[in-house]
Amino acid sequence: MPIIVSTDKSRLDVESIHRFLSEESYWAKGIPRALVDRAIEHSLCFGAYDGDAQVGFARVVSDYAVFAYVGDVFVLPAHRGQGVSKALMDAIRSHADLRSLRRWHLLTYDAHGLYAQYGFRALEKPERHMEITLANPYVRSTS
Repeated sequence: MPIIVSTDKSRLDVESIHRFLSEESYWAKGIPRALVDRAIEHSLCFGAYDGDAQVGFARVVSDYAVFAYVGDVFVLPAHRGQGVSKALMDAIRSHADLRSLRRWHLLTYDAHGLYAQYGFRALEKPERHMEITLANPYVRSTS
């Protein structure tokens, strides 16, 4: 059965998304469910489905005019290596509301090869970029 990608939020398995992000991801470990709910509410979300089962997820934060940030991209381990991440990225890059954007951004630790296939590259002028980050924002101190 082919992988189907949908932006229909009513199809999202939010419990599965939260479980993956909070327990298995390196970027959102410990994220509270309420924050996942809010992130989904304020993003264009892409679910990847094998039949009725959600097997992948990605979300895009955008002004729909000039900028988009791609985040929380994942494929469940049992479905990796089967083209799911490419199906997600194909859907994102071809989405009618995102096609004309001039700037895209994402962060990755281990998927540079995937994103390079879709035009992503290292920052052209890193000296122009600034950021604020919080280390381990979802981990509560036990002391």
